[in-house]
Amino acid sequence: MAIISWYTLIGLFAQAAFAGRMLVQWIMSERAKKVVNPALFWWLSLVGSLAMSFYGFLREDFAIMLAQLVSFYIYIYNLKLKQELYRFGKLIALLIIVVPILLLCLQLKDFSSFFDSFLDGHNIPYGWMVFGLVGQSLFSIRFVYQMVVSHRRQQSVLPDAFWYISLMAALMVQIYGVYRLDIVLIIGQVGGMVTYVRNIMLMHKNNKQAQD
Repeated sequence: MAIISWYTLIGLFAQAAFAGRMLVQWIMSERAKKVVNPALFWWLSLVGSLAMSFYGFLREDFAIMLAQLVSFYIYIYNLKLKQELYRFGKLIALLIIVVPILLLCLQLKDFSSFFDSFLDGHNIPYGWMVFGLVGQSLFSIRFVYQMVVSHRRQQSVLPDAFWYISLMAALMVQIYGVYRLDIVLIIGQVGGMVTYVRNIMLMHKNNKQAQD
């Protein structure tokens, strides 16, 4: 499979949205001198997730598709907590919610074709597929954890462990991307890792100040 193809643009767009969310969150955190959680972070996450799902389908990469399916609805839940989900009307919100389900149904209507494309071990050896799934799943798990914490507090927050999980996931996906010669995954993780490290630094600084 070619390293760069026409659908690479879709993947790069998705990564631009993901990078944009971290940039917005980083800038606002620097201004506030603490880790913040703006609504725009979740909107950009939603856009990036949808685009990345299309990219995973075209790239024939089950690890990407599965991870994005979980994350997508967590982004929606956080927008609901922030009372942002219906910003563009209930009809638009409904369309946003059902799109991934429709895509999944279309993909699974011919299971034998799905198996041949994603799970036969020819496109990606099983070991590397598992490694990629673990890395991508960690990105989803961080948001599952974030959702649980947010649900308990009844407000959308980004807890401390979120950033540690993010950094570990980014490192794994970076390695997976190098193996797959996937420029979208390789480029996409660079900016994220810088932001994760910076948020961990801000977090430690705030915790130390709180203890003094």
